[in-house]
Parts: sequence; C-alpha cells; structure tokens
Amino acid sequence: MLSSISAAVGHLLISEPFMMDPNFKRSVIILTEYSADGAMGFILNHPSEYMLGDVLPDVSYSEMPVYDGGPVAKNTLHFIHCCPEKIDGGIEIANGVFWGGDFDQVKELVSNYTLNESEIKFFAGYSGWTPQQLDEEIMQDSWIVADNFKSANLFTNEQNLWKEVVIGMGQRYAHIANFPENPALN
Repeated sequence: MLSSISAAVGHLLISEPFMMDPNFKRSVIILTEYSADGAMGFILNHPSEYMLGDVLPDVSYSEMPVYDGGPVAKNTLHFIHCCPEKIDGGIEIANGVFWGGDFDQVKELVSNYTLNESEIKFFAGYSGWTPQQLDEEIMQDSWIVADNFKSANLFTNEQNLWKEVVIGMGQRYAHIANFPENPALN
C-alpha cells in the first residue's frame, strides 16, 4: 500500500502492520530531519524502561517517562515539546511541535513541576537513515507517511497512537488498524 505522501520534516512514519523488526513494530515516528544527507526521527509510542530520574538524577520530577527514540545512540537524550513560550531555542518541525531547545530551561521547568507529560516527550536514542535509505523503505511499503495529525496526540495516549494515526489517515488505511499483530495467530 504505497504511501501517497512524501516524507518530510514533521511528517509521521507509520510502520506497516506486519513489520517484525522489534525496534519498529507498530511504531509511529516523527521525522525531525529529512534531506539528501539522510533522515532522523523519534519513535513516539515505545516507552522505555526508564523514567527521567533514571537518566537525570539531578531532576526532582523524576516520574516522567523516557521513550525509546530508536536504535541509534541510545545513550543520548532528546526531546520534543509543544510549549515554545516556556522553552527557548526549539526548532518547529510541525505545526505546534518543536524539537529541542534550551536544556537547562527544561531541567529547571521539570524540577519546578511547571512542565508536564502533555507538553514534552523525552527519548533515549533516535531512529536514523542513511541517504536514500528511508525513501527505499517507503517504496518497499515498510512505512506509510502521514502529514495530518493532531499535535496533542503526539504527547498522550502512546498505547493506541499507531491505531489512531492509521484510522485518522482515512478509509484507504483504516482497515489495517485492526490487523492482528501476529498474523500466524489469526
């Protein structure tokens, strides 16, 4: 089911329903970079085993989840947010969604409980593609590209995010939302 939308910064990648790679099974990825040099993004719906306090012990609000951003550089911490009025220096990657910004501000806002899970999402590692690799994977139907989503959904309800995004893409894709995760069990 070839995607009719091209990949671009701020677009979502939705893994095809039977992708068996455990890194990307039922994944929704937001693209933060996309150019002739390659692509980069973060998996929005795979919580890691870590909380923010596990990776930043000096932050007092330690119960924020850290998501598995992808299989590359898992020892790095990244974030997206929807509050540019609180965090300086972020890059707008989609309407109302920002990547990065002043990390000292983020740590202070989290410690003061003035930033919550509905405004920011942290990632350990990222998903990356070499030049042309993502385009080839899209042509092989490994990914569906989406550009119409509600930014609020990116920060909440990760358990149903894959299904919600697929259904939100319209009738052409909605039927795959109910495919079983393991077709052998069907």
